[in-house]
Amino acid sequence: MNITVVADWESVPAFASLGEEAQYWEGHQIALRLMQTSLVGTDTNESTTITLRMDPRMLSRLKRLARQRYLNYQSMLKQWVAERLEKELD
Repeated sequence: MNITVVADWESVPAFASLGEEAQYWEGHQIALRLMQTSLVGTDTNESTTITLRMDPRMLSRLKRLARQRYLNYQSMLKQWVAERLEKELD
């Protein structure tokens, strides 16, 4: 069986059932670039700024952890939220 690579989300059809979606994904896979852009985030032009109030100690711990991973703490936080959303929507 040949696997078709999905390069953009617009080419993925709307599915009537989970079975139909499962059948579709048996013959398709998401392009690595598309997967990375979905996990990493969107362009800054497509971002919305929010305000999040956080305990200063929690923020300090978050920044320390991000530094240990050589990440910006805001980027790490966005990545965590994106991962959790994917988990919750599965």
